[in-house]
Amino acid sequence: MGGKLQGRVAIVTGAGSGIGAATAARFAEEGAAVVCVDLNGDAAEKVAAAITSLGGRALAAAADVTSSPDLEGVTAATLSRFGNIDVCFANAGIAGPGSAADVDDETWAAVIDVNLTGVWRTARAVLPAMLERGRGSIINQASAGGIVGVPGVAAYAAAKGGVIALTRQMAVDYGPRGIRVNAIAPGTVPTPLLRASNAGGGGLMTSAEDPDGIARRFPLGRLGTPEDIASAATYLACDDSAWVTGTVLVVDGGLTAW
Repeated sequence: MGGKLQGRVAIVTGAGSGIGAATAARFAEEGAAVVCVDLNGDAAEKVAAAITSLGGRALAAAADVTSSPDLEGVTAATLSRFGNIDVCFANAGIAGPGSAADVDDETWAAVIDVNLTGVWRTARAVLPAMLERGRGSIINQASAGGIVGVPGVAAYAAAKGGVIALTRQMAVDYGPRGIRVNAIAPGTVPTPLLRASNAGGGGLMTSAEDPDGIARRFPLGRLGTPEDIASAATYLACDDSAWVTGTVLVVDGGLTAW
């Protein structure tokens, strides 16, 4: 395999399904060795096995982004197996429906811990290796819901807005040391995470709406796909974006323009 990430090493969290799985596969197609990290170790193994079956290099790791020791273990395993870390896509997330008036403390804390603090923990785990080499690309998964109001997802929106602010702050801290930090803000992409949110009554899609009706909310007339986001992540991971840092790449079919 060859491509824009030839010879690079990439870590992808939440790689067991959806956007994470599609991005891990795309990174591998572009030549990267990929460490597939997921809370569900079996799912991570399947994604890694699919990559290796096509001639790519991959390692699966079961890890929880709410655990600093888990993430430190992923970093150590990556360095032991592949020698360095060039790219980290902090993609792992959970849903958490509820408006500000009715979301419970437990849901709020869990969503913030995974979706915001987990992004910070992931960065903290990989930064020492990147700083030692003086280069790297960190990509954080934000959301259009961190930019515009989305009904019924107060904790999720707060977390994703925090990811955007953290991304910009980290870009300022680490740009002078050769590390780029950017975020992706997807619109509606049907994934297990989105379906979990919808089941609780939050988000842009509800069980009462048909897919065609939902798609009409988007100027481009369709929902996103995991591959759409994987393409954005690949751009931010490779040298095509060598002078891009501190940005939020909105990939939403025009939703936030509308």
